[in-house]
This record gives sequence, C-alpha cells and structure tokens, in this order.
Amino acid sequence: MCVIGANGAGKTTCVKAVLGLIELTEGTVKRARPQKIGYVPQRLTLGHTLPLTLRRLMTLTGKYSAEKVDAALAAVGLERLGNPQVATLSGGEFQRLLLARALIHRPDLLVLDEPAQGVDMAGAELLDELVDEIRQSFGCGVLMISHDVKDAEAKADSFVVLVPHEHDPGYVREDAASVADRHRDHRRHGHNAP
Repeated sequence: MCVIGANGAGKTTCVKAVLGLIELTEGTVKRARPQKIGYVPQRLTLGHTLPLTLRRLMTLTGKYSAEKVDAALAAVGLERLGNPQVATLSGGEFQRLLLARALIHRPDLLVLDEPAQGVDMAGAELLDELVDEIRQSFGCGVLMISHDVKDAEAKADSFVVLVPHEHDPGYVREDAASVADRHRDHRRHGHNAP
C-alpha cells in the first residue's frame, strides 16, 4: 500500500501516528494483532566524523547474532561489503543498510518513508526490486510513503491519498489577525475563546 500526497500533506505524520510513534490528537488506531514492524525513515543523518561501522549500526537497537545480521545484509545485497565505516557508503548503500536494519527481526509489516530519497535512478530501481523480493520472500506487508503519484501507481496494489488542509474545500485558512480579532470579540462578549 502506498500513502501518497503532496509535500506537507502529512504523510509521515499519519504513518507515525498509525505506528504509535507519535501521540494521536484525535481518532483511534486499531490493530488486528500484535505485529513486528520494520521502519525505514525518510532521513537518518549521521556525522561524517562519527566512527560507526556498518555492523555496529545494525546492532545499535538490539543484540542480534552475527547470523541474523548476515541474513539481513544478504537480503539487501550488502553481505560482501565487510564492515566499512558508515560514512564511506554511497547513498544507495546507506538506504539498503537502513532497509537491512528494518529486516533484522523479520517484520510482519515493512514501513518505508520515501526510501529512494537522495538516491540516484539506478539505486532507486534497485530498491524497488529489493522491496518486491522482500515482500515475496519474507511474506510481509509493505506500507510505503511517496509523493510521486506515477511511481506509486507502478508499485502499489492500493493507495491512501492525503490532501493538505488548504486544498480541502471545507477548510478556511485564517490569518493571525482574524484569529486575534475573533478571540478579542469573544472576550468582549463574555464568551470563552474557542
């Protein structure tokens, strides 16, 4: 499934709310059963001076055996890299490393937040192929965030389209002055400001 929409539509916020990574301000989320979720963020910035190796990044969030690390790296085609410094990886290799981290505990649901962001066209095509292979071999669901409608149409079985409020016909944008005037009028007439 693809969550698509323009920049600022709330795609990442929506998915983080569904996953329980941020608190809901309204509504509810119901899950059919407990699930293991693998999450690949849109961006993960690491300083170039941080002495962090590929295998150390794989085990930062948990203690995983060398076999599990090797299997996750093999699933994304990074098994032959050895253990280089993360700062030396290309953009595509780094995205595949993040994907391997998400796969290490064999998730039921793999969530990808614009995984090809900052990756060249060849790397993006490789990521697409990897995601298809992973979905089939791991038997997991895939929830992918994208702002590219045509790209999403080619990849997804179904869609959720988010529209920013300003494009919603029922949305009325108020500027700061009109909000202040409304509050002042409510106070003058003895009402609580909404």
